[in-house]
Amino acid sequence: MKAKEIRDLSTEEIQTRITDENEQLHNLRFQHAIADLQNPMILRHKRRLIAQLETILRQRSKEEAVA
Repeated sequence: MKAKEIRDLSTEEIQTRITDENEQLHNLRFQHAIADLQNPMILRHKRRLIAQLETILRQRSKEEAVA
């Protein structure tokens, strides 16, 4: 998901997406601890997506605080 697509989402949708992605990341880490994942790069992708979502959410909250 690109930054432009994330910015098109509402704040509530971003928060929901962060929660879902964190849950998926937790499950993937658990699977990775038990047995190897077919593609361990998924973990990196999930972490980076969560960081991107949180960054855009933080930017919005700062913009709202200023306005």
